[in-house]
Amino acid sequence: MTITQLEYAVAVDDHRHFGKAAETCNVTQPTLSMQLQKLEDDLGVVLFDRSKKPIIPTELGRKILDQARNVLREAHKINLIIADAKERFEGEFRLGIIPTVAPYLLHRFIGNFRKTFPLVTLVVEELQTATIIDKLHRDYLDAGILATPLEEPNITEVPLFYEPFMAYISPIDPLWKEEFVVTSELNSSKLLLLSEGHCFRNSVLRICNDSEEQTKSGLMVEIGNFETVIKLVDEGFGNTLIPYLMALEIKGENQKNIKLIAEPRPVREISLVYSRNQLKSKIIQKLEEIVKSSVPRKLLQNLGNVIPPK
Repeated sequence: MTITQLEYAVAVDDHRHFGKAAETCNVTQPTLSMQLQKLEDDLGVVLFDRSKKPIIPTELGRKILDQARNVLREAHKINLIIADAKERFEGEFRLGIIPTVAPYLLHRFIGNFRKTFPLVTLVVEELQTATIIDKLHRDYLDAGILATPLEEPNITEVPLFYEPFMAYISPIDPLWKEEFVVTSELNSSKLLLLSEGHCFRNSVLRICNDSEEQTKSGLMVEIGNFETVIKLVDEGFGNTLIPYLMALEIKGENQKNIKLIAEPRPVREISLVYSRNQLKSKIIQKLEEIVKSSVPRKLLQNLGNVIPPK
């Protein structure tokens, strides 16, 4: 049994097709098939049911393939330890960012990251918090950027900045004339929220002391992005809260719909998170510096009331 054979087996499991697996591994299909057969002979088990289309792992094969993935991850860490020690930064760096942060932060720092690490391929996934944490635990991501505190076991949280919540008020609402919005005034069925699964939704409900039942008495929307929510507010269907970095990107007459929230101002803590077993520590440390330098300096200090995302 060799590392290469395990890589071939995992590739077949990923693609459920010998030809595509061989292409991924940069070998001919006969070579891959021969090595996979040799692996099965050495183990004395059949890993895949070849009678199925597409092919699928056998029951015992599934257990062996899961362990093979663990072996490959651990073997890969040897190269990471050496690369980190020699500051040889290359390969992939996989970063997960929550959807309420990615559109307003990513473009601010990605250019600087690429200049700092020209040989590193930055792979960014826009994912919800639960998925990011799961992928960190399974080493499918190197780091994540999301709202904290989460206090997840074996996950390190490094605060990057503190982003105020801003009110976005419909021009036909009496609150629109106010300079500051008091959160208690938003406790109504007019509050438009992101769909469930977004931690921003949970934070807004905390800020406004609303329950799910209270929000069900008016217009019910299941929306996964701020842009649609903003359009509904502009058309007079309700009000909402948005993150500060998004507010900076709203232009023209719609800027008048953005209102500060009265003290104590609610903020969300945006952090860089990673597994405590993470070996790309120097890239992560530099990423922290790069992100912090990309946002307004006033966000680096916590000047408000941090709203937990759970």
